[in-house]
Amino acid sequence: MSGFERQDGELRGDGVSLSEAARELGTPLFVYSRAAIEEAYRAYEAAFAPVRHRICYAVKANGNGAILRLLAGLGAGADIVSGGELLAARRAGFPPERIVFAGVGKSEAEIALGLDYGIGEWNAESEDEIARIAAAATARGRVAPVSLRVNPDIDPRSHPYISTGLRDAKFGVDIGLAPAILRRARRMAGVEIVGVQCHIGSQITELGPLAAAARDLADLSRKLLDEGFPLRTIDLGGGLGVSYDGKDVPDAAGLASAILPAVEKLPLTLVLEPGRSLVAGSGVLLTRVLYVKGGHDKKFVVVDAGMNDFLRPALYDAFHRVEPLVSRGRPAELVDVVGPVCETSDFLARRRELERPEPGDLLAVRDAGAYGFTMSSTYNMRPRAAEALVEDGRVRLIRRRETFEDLVRTEV
Repeated sequence: MSGFERQDGELRGDGVSLSEAARELGTPLFVYSRAAIEEAYRAYEAAFAPVRHRICYAVKANGNGAILRLLAGLGAGADIVSGGELLAARRAGFPPERIVFAGVGKSEAEIALGLDYGIGEWNAESEDEIARIAAAATARGRVAPVSLRVNPDIDPRSHPYISTGLRDAKFGVDIGLAPAILRRARRMAGVEIVGVQCHIGSQITELGPLAAAARDLADLSRKLLDEGFPLRTIDLGGGLGVSYDGKDVPDAAGLASAILPAVEKLPLTLVLEPGRSLVAGSGVLLTRVLYVKGGHDKKFVVVDAGMNDFLRPALYDAFHRVEPLVSRGRPAELVDVVGPVCETSDFLARRRELERPEPGDLLAVRDAGAYGFTMSSTYNMRPRAAEALVEDGRVRLIRRRETFEDLVRTEV
């Protein structure tokens, strides 16, 4: 098992000292395990080996170039949602034909960029978007391969902010309207309808909703194939959750057992777009205790990482394990772990039993490899954290810490 485990009371990354990494590179610091990412990707490949498939990594989960290059080298495709992510994917070596461009608000400039690169597939979110892609492709003498994102109105039983397949979500089109939309789109020059796609949400820890989505999408695909649509793919998106609290959750093999019965007999390539489940467990956020102070009825542990570094607790009230980097055998206390940002929502953990911390101690926020740095900001003029990768028995810096000069560099 690769990743982060305790050895002699210290949390280490693939056997490498994280305390040394913090001393050398400073805090806050994101540290990722190359071996854990490789292990997670290969688990997907093994689980879906029985069918023709393509694993397209969701770049939004963690877009560091070193991680993108790692996944591109393993043979992954890329699921992107912006022109910036397209440029990052190409820079990292993802072949254009293995790039899927999703997202509900593609601009004309982004459509032009994707067409010029010749990406493998567009996940269109509306009939108007198909028309816009068609017009841009026709103007360039191209034919764009398009899938339509459908909304099957399935509750993923996840956080409402990351539930994307319900009827009132902004994403995709009502699945019942899809055949008529695609019949009209079929007559447009400049596009070829190659598949249908859905993505019902993120951090899904029950397989029932994903199995239901697979059945609905397979039924729609069969209907379209019967009508003569030259479909090539069926895209079930991503969304498989991870265990932030240590409880058992389904893995890639479990996901395969849930969705393959619905799609395995279709003459189509199954496309999956995992993000969190590939990289979340591969990362930790290291932070140093600045102060310990008492409140009216609680104790606050003030650390140097805040909501600008790691937004998930403030945005979603998300739970992440927080633990001392080195256990010193002190008694546990009930504390709030809070950051330096001027917001009451600036916390990493609330009402958590934690071995009594003291100023100068290092803490680790677990499972921070997804939606950590990628959602960070420079709020309060705080430079963003550094990132490092554990590989070949050492910790390698893969993004230097920002400076004040970086923050003001674009001002004119």
